[in-house]
Amino acid sequence: MKPAHIRRLLTRACGAALAVAAAALPLQAGAQTAAKPQPTRPNVIVILLDDVGYSDIGAFGSEIPTPNIDALARGGLAFTQFYNSARCSPSRAALMTGTYPHQAGLGHLEAIDVPSSRGLKARLLDRVVTLAEVAKSAGYYTAMAGKWHMGISHGVGPWNRGFDHSLTSPFGELYYPDQPQPPAQNVYIDGEKVPASSPRVGSGEWYSSDMYVDWQTKFAEQARAEHKPFFLYMPFTAAHFPLMAPPEDVAKFKGKYLRGWDVIRRERFERQKKLGIIAADAELPPALPGSYDWNKLSATDRDRFDTMMAVYAAVISRVDRSIGTLVDRLRASGELDNTLILFMHDNGGNAETGPDGRLTGKGAPGSPQSLVFGGMNWATLQNTPFQYFKHFTEEGGIATPLIAYWPKGIGAQQRGTLVREPGHLIDVMPTLVEVMGATYPKSFNGHEIVPMQGRSMVPAFSGKPLTRDKPIFWEHEGNRAVRDGEWKLVARFLKPWQLFDMNKDRAEMHDLAAAQPERVKKMAKQWDDWAAASDVDPWREEYDHKGKPRAKPRQNWGGFDTPQHPEAMVD
Repeated sequence: MKPAHIRRLLTRACGAALAVAAAALPLQAGAQTAAKPQPTRPNVIVILLDDVGYSDIGAFGSEIPTPNIDALARGGLAFTQFYNSARCSPSRAALMTGTYPHQAGLGHLEAIDVPSSRGLKARLLDRVVTLAEVAKSAGYYTAMAGKWHMGISHGVGPWNRGFDHSLTSPFGELYYPDQPQPPAQNVYIDGEKVPASSPRVGSGEWYSSDMYVDWQTKFAEQARAEHKPFFLYMPFTAAHFPLMAPPEDVAKFKGKYLRGWDVIRRERFERQKKLGIIAADAELPPALPGSYDWNKLSATDRDRFDTMMAVYAAVISRVDRSIGTLVDRLRASGELDNTLILFMHDNGGNAETGPDGRLTGKGAPGSPQSLVFGGMNWATLQNTPFQYFKHFTEEGGIATPLIAYWPKGIGAQQRGTLVREPGHLIDVMPTLVEVMGATYPKSFNGHEIVPMQGRSMVPAFSGKPLTRDKPIFWEHEGNRAVRDGEWKLVARFLKPWQLFDMNKDRAEMHDLAAAQPERVKKMAKQWDDWAAASDVDPWREEYDHKGKPRAKPRQNWGGFDTPQHPEAMVD
């Protein structure tokens, strides 16, 4: 960023800060509004990865080296039963507002706007507040760099939802400044549309994981200049399609996946047992129908699949390195110890291109001109030990690691331990409201606000148990679920309910619905009551296909591709 532009940003930030302080008085009666250092309140950084599976970081069993993320887990808490909302926009809405996706207006992606619906409105609605709006009202400096996907095409961006400053990719997919994909050709700087190739975004042939960290570093410096604690939101592109990474990083992993997805999946599974992520007597479910048997593939096809996973692994390795750079800079500035870092994923591994994946384009695999999609077989590995993928409400679609790191706020005895109570993205808002000393409003800008739906995770920071007085609920594309204590009721679109004991069967292999019909009936009513109260409309497949019925049914990988090698499918 040029010095003159930095001066303009700082000038605008200072003016905005004065206006915000005045506007915040009704929300925070009696709160201090002077810009003074408040060392007892932590800085907060929320890191969100995109389309990354449950087992893709070392702390959760991966062979991909992620030493910096693993260090956060060793120095903090790792939550083994944390959940997202199965898909990009819905998960971001739940994280950003502390409400369920339909309540926020984003029961589906930003592209799905159904006039007759209250929950499929393609943007964050005025009936919810964002983490940035709540943090800003408490005197925090607020900024983000990364993917938004919550309504820019409908006039809703971070610049009008509480962020003082932002560098925003509207839909994601952005890795390099010279990609041909339309969603990657522009970004927004504080609401101004700018070509991704502009030197205002970054210098040279930047890589987005690094570029986002550089912007967040500048934001943290601006917060220090204003003597404010900061709230930084970091939704990385990694590892959304099309997968891209520098060639030297891809080369590090080429050939490492020629042993096949089944062997490496079993190795991840055994590491998860040793780490305590899953039970010692856990079962590993077989690959779903439609998957390929590695041993039935030709040498050429195996090499192709190895290349695809090498690019994916490089993306994960590079985002870990970027997170390490951020941590090192916070340490150097003396701010790391009093910074709460939350790390999570927006959904499970992505299988949308089916068992074949995709490896096309004009450039080398992972380059700006390439098109690499991991596909179903590698997504099965990424989601070890679970079944199903992004889109679905089985564990493979909704389970995410959560890591909480805060040296001054997490007790020494708790660091490096596991938290096993279930949690959800809706719990982030009440957690941050508590640690920031903020107030969650009943009304905001003249609009009545939907109450927070989750509960604070702060007790876990001192080793206390986490309890919740309500179940956790899901709906996406007609896939639905409810988690109540150890019990989970789950169903795919137009399919009957299945019941699983999560304490004994987290991989959802043994359906108990027939044996416990009364429990199924009770939990199904819980879901129905929640859906009726939370703006969840019955799903219709034409919503996701320009209003027309689909020619082919959705497959169990979430997409519609026709497999190219039926002879290689698992028996």
